[in-house]
Amino acid sequence: MLTQVVANALIAASGYFLVAVGFGLIYSTARFFHFAHGIVFTAAPYVAFLSYTLLGLPFEASFVVGILTATALGGMMELLCYRPLRSQGASALVLLLASLGIYIVLQNVVSVAFGDDLKNLRSVSVREGLGVFGARLTMLQLVTIGVSVLVGAVLGVTLLTTKAGKIIRAVANDPALANAVGANSGRVLLWTFAAGSAMAGLAGLLLSLDVGMNPTMGMRALLMGVVTVIVGGIGSIRGAALAALLIGLTQNFCVWFISSQWQDAIVFLILLAFLVFRPQGFCGQRVRIASV
Repeated sequence: MLTQVVANALIAASGYFLVAVGFGLIYSTARFFHFAHGIVFTAAPYVAFLSYTLLGLPFEASFVVGILTATALGGMMELLCYRPLRSQGASALVLLLASLGIYIVLQNVVSVAFGDDLKNLRSVSVREGLGVFGARLTMLQLVTIGVSVLVGAVLGVTLLTTKAGKIIRAVANDPALANAVGANSGRVLLWTFAAGSAMAGLAGLLLSLDVGMNPTMGMRALLMGVVTVIVGGIGSIRGAALAALLIGLTQNFCVWFISSQWQDAIVFLILLAFLVFRPQGFCGQRVRIASV
């Protein structure tokens, strides 16, 4: 039983990590709370569902279409909404409110188009899970864990060793200075929105294949991802992985010992504890404000 709880925690942590690294990448460069990240998470599986069931595309092609849609949707939000607002001197609060408006509008579009009932994206019937160290995991759940590890490794290597990664980190640290030395912060923001949205879409697709989908699923995923980013330390991939694992373990042990009704509440208790005692998170840096 204990190994199954740990396995379930790893599965949950993998989804939280994918959402968190995408959100964290966008937040680090754009510096505002991108609420619409949640609807990108939702849109990818619904577009894949539309492509597979109504348009008759092969399942693999529908999966790719879902990820491409999430990528394009994130880029369009930056180009058509956030960039014009930013050019007019909009504050982070205005951008946050705009992102909330995008989320609400698009969530209602999904509800009207597909209904509020739970839908299934699986292309094959459910089979008995594989035995792994005494726990049962389906092939999809093993793939989800593997994909999250791969995405984290690729993103970490990209940010630390490639020219594009160094430019992204430069814009995240100081956009004005990065522009002064030749970096195009507008292009960097576009690419980070696209890449972060692709990760959210991938997470939404994997979750939908496992447990189904509904129009409101993006909000819970977003909140868990944001908690993961804050607890892990904004901008830290390693911290996001540790935080996702902590949250996944806490939720699943809570279900085992207490009740499933408390599994989300206890996550926000963890968030409050970190905000009070370690606001920089696991791997973040404490910011010191100096007055002149």
